[in-house]
Amino acid sequence: MTAKPITVTDAELHAYVDGQLPATRVTEVEAWLAEHPDAAARTQAWRTQNAALQALFDPVLDEPLPARLTAPLSRSPIHRGVRAIAATAAWLTVGGLLGYALHGWQNPPVEIAQMAERAAVAHVVYAAEVLHPVEVTIEQESHLVQWLSKRLGRELHTPDFSSFGYQLIGGRLLPGDKGPAAQFMYQNPHGARLTLYVSVPGKDTPPTAFRYEEENGTHVLYWVDRDLGFALAGEPERARLLDLAHVAYQAFNF
Repeated sequence: MTAKPITVTDAELHAYVDGQLPATRVTEVEAWLAEHPDAAARTQAWRTQNAALQALFDPVLDEPLPARLTAPLSRSPIHRGVRAIAATAAWLTVGGLLGYALHGWQNPPVEIAQMAERAAVAHVVYAAEVLHPVEVTIEQESHLVQWLSKRLGRELHTPDFSSFGYQLIGGRLLPGDKGPAAQFMYQNPHGARLTLYVSVPGKDTPPTAFRYEEENGTHVLYWVDRDLGFALAGEPERARLLDLAHVAYQAFNF
């Protein structure tokens, strides 16, 4: 008598990754994964995402309640409780980049800090994806840029980071704080990924210098220029991110 083929649903795979699958089913699922390498790679990517998200947010569980949540409603919003960050500020002019100056510890505007956090989370979630890291691939770059430009209501561009070893692989539409946001993803020959997050800040948000922060291995350099907010996220250290930011600035201003 022929044994009935094992079938495994995505819901069961998620339960398996989350440790919620009944013990009686685990052995069958593992045997099925051994014969389906694509599904095995997908579940491993989910595990990587879970680990990255836990590393990013678990420390918050031990933090005291932010003062802004316990303060009277009449008070102005204050910093969200994120660490003050050492920022490398690059003052930009219409004629080009005049260089940068080091700024001391300071708190960025709340909205800008929130944008950086959203960019970091989006990077952690999608950079680990194996099968679907982007919504629209590089093969449709023109369509991608036109589509995201239309959704954000701004003319967007895809900076060329190839001199740093990063090639564009595509992008996707994301929810932002005040509307849609765009994420462009790049990858180097070693498989490391870099993302450029672009959003439209609030009407009264002033331009800012470059600011940098690092959270559990995710490095973020972010700034506001003209009427767009930008955040580069990935593995590169601050100095390299600053070089990449110069390229991004030029792509959107020339």
